[in-house]
Amino acid sequence: MDITFSPISLEGQTEYNRHLALCGQKPSDYSFVNLWGWGREYGLEWAFLDGYVLIRQTFPQTLYWAPVGDWKNADWEKLRDALPGDACFIRIPEQLKIIWETTIPGIRVEECRDHWDYLYDVTELVELKGRKFHKKKNLLNQFLRDYDARFVLLDEKTVECALALQTDWFLWRNTENDRTLEAENLAIVKVMHDWSRLHGLIGAGLMVDDKMIAYTIAEALDETSVVIHFEKGCPNFKGVYQAINQMFLERCCQGFQVVNREQDLGDEGLRKAKMSYNPSGFLQKYSVCLRG
Repeated sequence: MDITFSPISLEGQTEYNRHLALCGQKPSDYSFVNLWGWGREYGLEWAFLDGYVLIRQTFPQTLYWAPVGDWKNADWEKLRDALPGDACFIRIPEQLKIIWETTIPGIRVEECRDHWDYLYDVTELVELKGRKFHKKKNLLNQFLRDYDARFVLLDEKTVECALALQTDWFLWRNTENDRTLEAENLAIVKVMHDWSRLHGLIGAGLMVDDKMIAYTIAEALDETSVVIHFEKGCPNFKGVYQAINQMFLERCCQGFQVVNREQDLGDEGLRKAKMSYNPSGFLQKYSVCLRG
C-alpha cells in the first residue's frame, strides 16, 4: 500500500468530514477545525486511503493519529505492514482501541489520561441546579446583576471583536513567554481569520459598551454532541466565564445532549477547572504501537 501525505488543506475539508461522520466515536482532536487550527503547530499531514484518512504529525516528532473513517471495515494489518516498524499512534479513542485489540495481534496499548475529552450534560450546564453547581450559579447571577452585557453571535464582522479580545487576553496572560499559550493563540487567530471558509462553526460573544468581553467558538461533532474549541473572557468582569458558558449553551446548543470541552493536557489548573463543572463522563484515549 502506497501512502502519500500532504498538508491539511481547506479544499479537503468536505471529503474529510464525510470520513469523520463514519467514525464510531468523534473526539475533539479530529474535527476539521481542530486540525486546521493546530496544523502548523504539529506539522499535520493527511493521506486519503481506501476507506479512511490517515493523519500524521511531524513536529516535534513523527507520530500518527487515529485513522478517520469506517473503522469496522478497514484492513488494519495492511496498514500496519505499510508503516515503519516503530510507528506509534496517539489520541486513539477507546472504540478504535478495542477494535485494534481484537483484530491486530501483539499491539501495545497505554492509557493517556491527559488527552481524555471532558463530557458534560448540556441541560445541567444550562440550568446549573443543585449544590454541585452552587458556586457557578452564584457567579452567573452576580455577572447578570452587575453588568449590562449583550449576547451576540459570531459572524465575519463580530469575529473581529473576538480577535481584538483574544489579542488583549494573550497579552494579559503571556507574561512569561509561555510556548503553550503562544501556540494556542496562533491556532485561535488562524481559525478566526478563516472563519468564513470553515464549515459548521458556531460562535458567540458578550459585549459591554460595544467591546467584546468574552467569546466562545464551537462546532457540532454529530447530531447529539457539540465541542467547545476556544473560550476566553476578560478577567476584569467577575463571572464572565460562567456567563458565556451558560448563555451560549442555552441559546445556541439546545438541540445537543452532550458538550465536549476537550482535554486538559495534564495541566493541573485546567484539570481542576474542568472537573469543577462536574463532567458526566470522559471520552478516553490511548497511545498504541501496532507492533508492540
